[in-house]
Amino acid sequence: MKPINLNEKFTKFSKQWHPHQIAIVDDMQVILAKLKGEFVWHSHEHEDELFQVVKGTLYMQFRDRTEIVNEGEIIVVPKGVEHNPITKNDEEVHVLLFEKLSTAHTGNIKHAKTQTHYPKI
Repeated sequence: MKPINLNEKFTKFSKQWHPHQIAIVDDMQVILAKLKGEFVWHSHEHEDELFQVVKGTLYMQFRDRTEIVNEGEIIVVPKGVEHNPITKNDEEVHVLLFEKLSTAHTGNIKHAKTQTHYPKI
């Protein structure tokens, strides 16, 4: 395995809300995504999700509160917890995610932003 340069990988795609796989660790995948605006309320019944903000500020909405995740910080969304990631002020936020290979992009929700294939870059 060679080192993976995250900044270089982020230059390989521009589509927002479209995850790209950069590595697999056991049954987990490492994903990069660019986010802008609002996503969709969803949950993952059997999987936790870890979000690391590489660039910008992510606002993770939960039904009872919003957590601000700054550049260089992570947030773990436990399985079964409904959430909706958003960005503000027209900012594009770059995130790295760790999640099980079985994790569906928007859980059981089908939406125009739902992706079923994560390109490998």
